[in-house]
Amino acid sequence: MVNNAISCYTNPIFHIGHLKLESFLWNMIIRAKNPRHSPISVYLRMRRHCVSPDFHTFPFLLPSFHHPTHLPLGQRTHAQILLFGLHSDPFVRTSLLNMYSSCGDLASAHRVFDESVAKDLPAWNSVVNAYAKAGLIHVARKLFDEMPERNVISWSSLMSGYVTCGRNREALDLFREMQSPKPNQAFVRPNEFTMSTLLSACGRLGALEQGKWVHAYIDKYKLEIDIVLGTALIDMYAKCGSLERARRVFNALGSKKDVKAYSAMICCLAMYGLTEECFQLFSEMTSRNKINPNSVTFVGVLGACVHRGLIEQGKSYFAMMNEKFGITPSIQHYGCMVDLYGRAGLIEEAESLIASMPMEPDVLIWGSLLSGSRMLGDIKTCEAALKRLIELDPMNSGAYVLLSNVYAKTGRWMEVKRIRHDMEVKGIKKVPGCSSVEVDGVIHEFVAGDESQDDSEKIYAMLDEIMQRLREAGYVSDTKEVLLDLDEEGRMVVLSYHSEKLAIAFCLMRTRPGTPVRIIKNLRICGDCHLVMKMISNLYGREIVVRDCNRFHHFRDGSCSCRDYW
Repeated sequence: MVNNAISCYTNPIFHIGHLKLESFLWNMIIRAKNPRHSPISVYLRMRRHCVSPDFHTFPFLLPSFHHPTHLPLGQRTHAQILLFGLHSDPFVRTSLLNMYSSCGDLASAHRVFDESVAKDLPAWNSVVNAYAKAGLIHVARKLFDEMPERNVISWSSLMSGYVTCGRNREALDLFREMQSPKPNQAFVRPNEFTMSTLLSACGRLGALEQGKWVHAYIDKYKLEIDIVLGTALIDMYAKCGSLERARRVFNALGSKKDVKAYSAMICCLAMYGLTEECFQLFSEMTSRNKINPNSVTFVGVLGACVHRGLIEQGKSYFAMMNEKFGITPSIQHYGCMVDLYGRAGLIEEAESLIASMPMEPDVLIWGSLLSGSRMLGDIKTCEAALKRLIELDPMNSGAYVLLSNVYAKTGRWMEVKRIRHDMEVKGIKKVPGCSSVEVDGVIHEFVAGDESQDDSEKIYAMLDEIMQRLREAGYVSDTKEVLLDLDEEGRMVVLSYHSEKLAIAFCLMRTRPGTPVRIIKNLRICGDCHLVMKMISNLYGREIVVRDCNRFHHFRDGSCSCRDYW
């Protein structure tokens, strides 16, 4: 940074040829962000011409420092601010706060905040947003509660922080608090960002009724459903298991549809296993509407290939990325291809692709190889993949569980005990299976063998009745899915109380006949539960949608949209 302020003539008029420009014109050039001239290079030229910055200069300059690598330049710019005595200006101070938080230096951001003589609303918002974005949501909430006043940015920043941290219910609770202000607080009208954050929370929870309420709220207050809000609605309805509503929102966007909207819909169709429709939409987007895809679009298209085991199509789309659209495949795209080969049993091809990657394989890559080799019972590859995965993520419980599952399915119970002993010694706990359903706007959660519900006895009685009816229709338990060293009867009991079975029993008991059932499962649905859902959809005449950690399963009339390939 050039520090020639003392030696330079401080008059804000300087000469370039026959032109006279004042400091505000330099500020405009900095603000314009010409790709050929970075803001910092323009600022340096401004100083070389002995033009002093004013309180507009740094709020235009500081946003260009937004990554940890930019922190040294940001710190030098802070020194310039102190040199010119502009540190007390509220706009400059807020810009400094935003710069430090964007560069990941929360300590400096908080120091700037604490040193502010008069902490205005933008400064409060900036520091709350900084901690929320960093995942320190408890600190963000404490500061939020201390704020003398709040606006829509204050509420939206904290909501976004809750969603980022996976605390989606608290985001919805905060919105309700926003809508019911205390006597000394003014009512705050949400904006498009608030609503898109809420929709994200609803989608993650699978809370369709609450998502529909948010959509109705948007319509009531006549918020424009632009691309951002439209894409959020598509994503929410898709994740909540309402494909038709997602389609309606997508179609209603009309000519406003861009690559983000198309990508959201393509990813939605891929999750539901609607491969042909996914490919058609990709073709419509690129050929008819001349919209170039982005990396997210290809994640969706490749995902569609994975869910149907379409090897040749997957290879074709993967090659198309760079050859036709100039998109360099990322680790996600390689992960899709490894998953595609692994599920199809092409372990050698998957390993060859991993060896050819231009970047180091991450947890996603080794996890995909481990999952694919597990399905084949390829213990040697499983063990090799697990070793690499644990090197990257020593506390990854899923990796240990997958290998344990392989040993269990091949009857190697001593190996199972060894894996579980290793997990216990290292303090690694298996993520319990959990299923959630929304009934009458309330989300109910179930874990295997759950007895925490108020009407647990009735739920188990209903489940017993369902299982008896299924057995009369020819159901036989798929006990190979039980990865415990138990006798046949014990395995059947364990299978009966999987979380998704408890969830479906609860829904059949609490909802009217014919009402669709939507279940969110945090783990992969097992083969036995998959069979049970197919039979229930037929015997009880119910449409059942299960969203597991990999995809959607849409059960209707005894069959599933995945065609038993998942």
